[in-house]
Amino acid sequence: MFTGLVQELGTVAALEPQADALRLSIRAPQTVGDARLGDSIAINGVCLTIAELDGDIFCADVMRESLDRTGLGQLEEGARVNVEAALLPTTRLGGHIMQGHVDGTARLVSREHSENWDVLRFSLPRELAQYVVEKGSIAVNGTSLTVSAVGDDWFEVSLIPTTLRETTHGESQPGDIVNLEVDVLAKYVEKMLHPESGIAQAKD
Repeated sequence: MFTGLVQELGTVAALEPQADALRLSIRAPQTVGDARLGDSIAINGVCLTIAELDGDIFCADVMRESLDRTGLGQLEEGARVNVEAALLPTTRLGGHIMQGHVDGTARLVSREHSENWDVLRFSLPRELAQYVVEKGSIAVNGTSLTVSAVGDDWFEVSLIPTTLRETTHGESQPGDIVNLEVDVLAKYVEKMLHPESGIAQAKD
């Protein structure tokens, strides 16, 4: 489980393609400090398992399904990524409950800069639209954000300087692909009220 409060901006140190997977090496000295083999860790919102530790670098194996369903397969060496270790029972839940299970990807459509914040507009996949509401929470590349506006096929978030400085959103440009995770509580409510509906059915 995660909260969507990014703890560190990591750097992709190496990418090692395998037969049906990818070994991803991330340099993240703050996170590695108290990490252990087998720990869960979120990279751009994708829950991975630490498979190797080497100095200030940790390695994780990304399976084919994760490569197909997320933007991790498009990372390049030197790219910066949002890193968050799994929460502890004593962790403040400053963002919202996240699983690190990406529901889909979106594209940054535009960004509007103002003196005190930036407004980023993202595309909104049809199968996720019902879970996105104004003032609701959404995870974008592993960052817990509040939806400031929403349309039929887009949503916007308004980001303060701290978020822009401490996450990859400060560097993102129109056209970039991001990982989305909608509020899991909304999915559970929908399943209880309408057992026949849901993301899986919407994709068919």
